[in-house]
Amino acid sequence: MTDPDLERWRLVLGEPAAAAGELSEESRRRDAALDWLYGRDGENERRDVRRGGGRAGGGRAGGSGPSALTTVDWLTDINRLFPKETVERLQRDAVERYEITDLVTDPEVLASVEPNPGLLRAVLQTKYLMNPEVLRLARRIVEAVVRDLMAKMATEVRAAFSGARARRPSRWKQARDFDVTRTLRANLGHYRPDERRLYIETPHFFSRTRRHVDQWQVILLVDQSGSMVDSVIHSAVTAACLWGLPGVRTHLIAFDTEVVDLTSDVDDPVELLMKVQLGGGTDIQRAVRYAAGLIERPRRAIVAVISDFFEGGSPEPLIRTVRELVEQGSKVLCLAALDEGANPSYDRETGQRLANAGAAVGAMTPGQLAEFVAEQVAR
Repeated sequence: MTDPDLERWRLVLGEPAAAAGELSEESRRRDAALDWLYGRDGENERRDVRRGGGRAGGGRAGGSGPSALTTVDWLTDINRLFPKETVERLQRDAVERYEITDLVTDPEVLASVEPNPGLLRAVLQTKYLMNPEVLRLARRIVEAVVRDLMAKMATEVRAAFSGARARRPSRWKQARDFDVTRTLRANLGHYRPDERRLYIETPHFFSRTRRHVDQWQVILLVDQSGSMVDSVIHSAVTAACLWGLPGVRTHLIAFDTEVVDLTSDVDDPVELLMKVQLGGGTDIQRAVRYAAGLIERPRRAIVAVISDFFEGGSPEPLIRTVRELVEQGSKVLCLAALDEGANPSYDRETGQRLANAGAAVGAMTPGQLAEFVAEQVAR
């Protein structure tokens, strides 16, 4: 009989911990599946990766797992041997750390794999390698992940546009507008020390300001370099959520050294993402100049540039164009990230110069961008 805790440590540490004892038959299969993937590292790096530490290294020394195991076999095994969260982590590591691209280029694999954001990123980065049959199966992954994102983000966007809370009282009693502070103050006389309870006799609620619809243009410029893949995904879904809202006209522009206007596909983020071509150089100024040409009413325009701001040429024309947009009354957002994490990674020198030119520089989640747009539309 084996100790479950010892087995767990044996699986975490790999072959160097073999002295900890024998594994059960099922744990041996788990160990083989882990070695098939993480055995591509050197022995020391493998231990770090299994703990969730550093990135995989360049060496690809073989592990102790069966060398004849195919990707399809491995997928079948991990889905049987591990819980869903672990399977998603293993699939993500296979694609992102070890570049095992047959996860997204082999029809048999694509037919069986569980869609998740890591695989969506992989599909977008490798779809140019896919034949029509594989591309059709890969679209299933795109559709499933985008559907989940839309369900979540559409709620955030609708909430942002449902009205801002005002400080004045309201006769309408809705839980989301409950004024906790005013209610507590107004009912302190009903506190019963012996019961240590406050009885609410008169609840108070905020009112909500009405959103006046004065048409705004929202122009999203998305850098489609490979490092911006998460922001590309969330920009496409954000644009779809904004599409058709009262008071907002949305444009979506993708750019590298060329500029591609994807506005005609904004209402279909799946189709839009399948058209995006990740990689290539960067000409941000060209994209911003294109956006400037779309603006009809400068004081009713928001230009959101989503990029890492590593400009391919001199940044001077970019800074000059952004300053011109700000001086004419347009809102310019320079976002180093537009995704759930909103963790910026960008050229900070260029970012500072853009801020000095009057742009708002930083990072946002899609919900925060929707709130910003909603506040401008309400004015």
